[in-house]
Amino acid sequence: MLLNLNRGSCLFMIKSVFSFVLLLSVFSLNAQLFSFLTGGDKPEVPRDLLLDRAIQIETTAAINNMYNFNFQAAEREFKWLLVKYPDHPIGYFMLGLCDWWKIVPDTKVRQYDSRMEKYMDETIDKAEEIYDNDKSNKEAAFFMSAAYAFKGRLHAEREQWTKAAWDGKQAMKYLDKSRGDEHMNPELLIGDGLYNFYSKWIHENYKSLRPLLTFFKKGDKKLGVVQLENVSNNAFYTRMEARYFLVQIYSMDNQLVKALTMSRMMHNMYPDNPFFHRYAARSAFALGRLEEASKYAMELLDNISANKYGYGNNDGRYGAYILAYYNQNYKRNFETAKFYYVKCIEFAKNNDSEDSGYYLGSELALGKMAEEEKDYLTAAQKYKLVLENAEKKSSVYKEAKDRILVLKQTLKDIKKKK
Repeated sequence: MLLNLNRGSCLFMIKSVFSFVLLLSVFSLNAQLFSFLTGGDKPEVPRDLLLDRAIQIETTAAINNMYNFNFQAAEREFKWLLVKYPDHPIGYFMLGLCDWWKIVPDTKVRQYDSRMEKYMDETIDKAEEIYDNDKSNKEAAFFMSAAYAFKGRLHAEREQWTKAAWDGKQAMKYLDKSRGDEHMNPELLIGDGLYNFYSKWIHENYKSLRPLLTFFKKGDKKLGVVQLENVSNNAFYTRMEARYFLVQIYSMDNQLVKALTMSRMMHNMYPDNPFFHRYAARSAFALGRLEEASKYAMELLDNISANKYGYGNNDGRYGAYILAYYNQNYKRNFETAKFYYVKCIEFAKNNDSEDSGYYLGSELALGKMAEEEKDYLTAAQKYKLVLENAEKKSSVYKEAKDRILVLKQTLKDIKKKK
């Protein structure tokens, strides 16, 4: 079974740098937010707000709406912050965060870029005014760090490296100034957990990044997972963000049962969130639980057909490949399998994902099926497409190359018999 693992090393490196900033800063947002909303002379020093059930209930509704892709309801609450606190960055930041979550399901979609940048720029402007008047204001420094981090991540996605480098430098600068008052465990533990895991994981999997990591303290991957699990079970405001990352971490770390358990739970909590829906399908598929995976996959395609908000080509690529594999290898329904392999290819082409594992797997599978049907021309065309789009060191590239050699020999043998 093929997973979508191919990305350029340079792109991954830049994203990793901004992810560190993002992970270490943005997850203290909620704690900072709730301290501000209660007012007081020193809003940067929260006082028992995590125990205030009224605040938790009121604010969680808006955040849950954001995770469940009910952005209209979430944005209505966040725009209220602009009215009540016009000189504070919080409202602008949360609206920008909403736009970021609109990008999350398929980062190739660009229609929300300019508005997200606009909100983050306004966040920086408002925070800078506060910070210029009070250099000790950690909350203002935090908002500048977080806003620059999100801008950096977006510019990295768009491969705008100069802008991304500038944003990253500014984010790190204000991150250092925003640290302190970290007495709200397990809420703020999420930053340490993510840093511990990813710094070690990147060191293990990307040798080219090791010199860069010498500038950072050493991480502890196992400790990072333990810390994130602590947050996901015991925190209130950062619990869902911890689970968002744990789903991905479990998959990367080959803890597939945990990945499925977590993604299934998150999908049940936020059924309209395509990211969690897709991960539930992917996790079930990776474990070989094809009945469950095919159910999720069909739902993905149904949601696309119904034009459900947030669902698109990226989800379709996953769903179609799973259904193709299921029909080919479990139900032995080859015509239906072909149909879904072709659909997967169409979805991949629609969002420029011809280097993805599911696209390459679909072309390879169609080539094999054509070869079995003695349609050697189609088989050769499919294998050639794999060679054109796959990395030369990948297993799918090697298999396609070997298939072409076997195909050439088959054609020679046929010619001799004539």
